[in-house]
Amino acid sequence: MRIATWNVNSIRTRVGRVTDWLVRADVDVLAMQEIKCKPEQFPRVAFEAAGYQLELHGLNQWNGVAFASRIRAEDVEIGFAEMPEFKDVAEARALGATFDGVRLWSLYVPNGRTLEDPHYAYKLEWLDRLAAASAEWVSNEPETPLALMGDFNIAPLDTDVWDMAEFVGATHVSPAERQAFQAFEQIGLTDVVRPLVPTGYTYWDYQQLRFPRNEGMRIDFILGSDAFSENVKAAEIVRDERKGEGPSDHVPVVVDLDW
Repeated sequence: MRIATWNVNSIRTRVGRVTDWLVRADVDVLAMQEIKCKPEQFPRVAFEAAGYQLELHGLNQWNGVAFASRIRAEDVEIGFAEMPEFKDVAEARALGATFDGVRLWSLYVPNGRTLEDPHYAYKLEWLDRLAAASAEWVSNEPETPLALMGDFNIAPLDTDVWDMAEFVGATHVSPAERQAFQAFEQIGLTDVVRPLVPTGYTYWDYQQLRFPRNEGMRIDFILGSDAFSENVKAAEIVRDERKGEGPSDHVPVVVDLDW
């Protein structure tokens, strides 16, 4: 099974790029983030023509998560237990589904904005509740392959940003955020891509020629349980998808599972 995660940064803008890549890369399940549309606005026809079924969770022109798969989705779940709200809104940031016995979550972690912004406290609370829910999943069904996939908006290591001096006093690299990320490892979920792809970024801002200068960040991850990670045979950060006309500012992250 080949699975991938990709913050597509508006699927209606990039539908052609995404469906073309899905077919070329022979992906079985794609978790998407920032679809930025309601389900009725999603460009279903293009995906269905490419042979993919869809599971969607979007509320407005912001956020939004989805799955496109060639495998039927089962046990679809919107949000997780006690997922926090922001300003009394349960944002479209988490979607779970099972594919041939593999439990996957498409996740778009809040950005945080600044260390003083209420969105930063929301981000930390959101991560804390996700970790608590994940701990229950791992504990209750340790034999089920489980992966949290998506845009975590955290760079766990100094080498995950192009220059730490540019991030002094900023989000994504703060001790609290990195500690929140490490909590997933403490409950038995590990980054299954880094051992196979130790270096490389997954995001480059559109401004200031960040991509040509390779001034990027590694903030998109696939965190797997033992039952998942022990079956990962290959991984890739698809840097070339940041090139060309109308790319997302993120690129796909892919893993191959061999049972």
